[in-house]
Amino acid sequence: MKEPGLSVIIPNYNGRLLLENNLPSVFAALQHSDLQHEVLVVDDCSTDDSCAFIGTNYSEIRLIKKANNSGFSATCNVGIAQAKYPYIMLLNTDIQLSKDYFTGQLDYFKLKDTFGVMAKIIGAKQGEVQDTARLYTFNGFKIKANRFFRVQKPTLPIPTAYLSGANAIIDAEKLRALGGFNEIFSPFYYEDFDLGLRAWRMGWKCYYHPDTYCLHDHSSTTRNYRSRNWVKSIFFRNRFIVHAIHLEKFQLPMYYFQLVLDALFMWMLGKFYFYKALHQFIVRHGEIRASRKNLKNLMNQYGSLRTVKEVQQEMNELLAKQVITNGLGEA
Repeated sequence: MKEPGLSVIIPNYNGRLLLENNLPSVFAALQHSDLQHEVLVVDDCSTDDSCAFIGTNYSEIRLIKKANNSGFSATCNVGIAQAKYPYIMLLNTDIQLSKDYFTGQLDYFKLKDTFGVMAKIIGAKQGEVQDTARLYTFNGFKIKANRFFRVQKPTLPIPTAYLSGANAIIDAEKLRALGGFNEIFSPFYYEDFDLGLRAWRMGWKCYYHPDTYCLHDHSSTTRNYRSRNWVKSIFFRNRFIVHAIHLEKFQLPMYYFQLVLDALFMWMLGKFYFYKALHQFIVRHGEIRASRKNLKNLMNQYGSLRTVKEVQQEMNELLAKQVITNGLGEA
């Protein structure tokens, strides 16, 4: 395990009120942990007074102001490139950490193949569990990671399909080897899904730490962006992109057939944002091909040939000796 030290990267876009509300909990948790640390806020061209607020109230924060607004992935990547510690925490502005949040999390990195770890996410307003460990499943040729599960009295580390971009702690060396987030997913959605899947396919592991938690004001950040239908079109576009990057070539024709059926169904429902998503997906064909090629080249470099199905099987094998139940469970 590397000498402990944590770089907390917070991407920000018009999050002044969220920063005021949640930054005190971040510093309280860091001080409680006794970790060497730094906090970087990367501002994505905010139009509110976020930067002035940080400059006035948090001189210890490294504030990085971007020249162009480019969304979550690119903003995080700026911070990833400048972080100085061996572990990187990706943290949203709408997250509030519990005081003992970091307790036990860096222990996972004693395992050499650990990519990263995340803790439980609880809703800030109603106290519901929003995110825990997840398993990969397939619906036809659609890759899903929406099967939440709990381990009864865990005796081994709990694997999870991917790490939420809202509160992930990641090995900086491995994160940089992957090139950080794939910016094809900008401005947001599915970039963390893709990152976790790339990590698993490289032979690394993502873990869930059930003993600590954070509070999340769900979707408060995406409210800063345009219309609801625009946000939905980005969501579906990026879901299509994930499949085009990660499915095997022989699987893709059947996936596209499923998309045709979905398109007919969405037409009948009048959900025309789905067609905008399809158009945006099609015009990114060249970028998608480049992403597939880059991933294959990197996997070959590291001697890994894992498919998504094999990742699913590997996770099932890791859980075979533990008792699991479906669902999010209680806060």
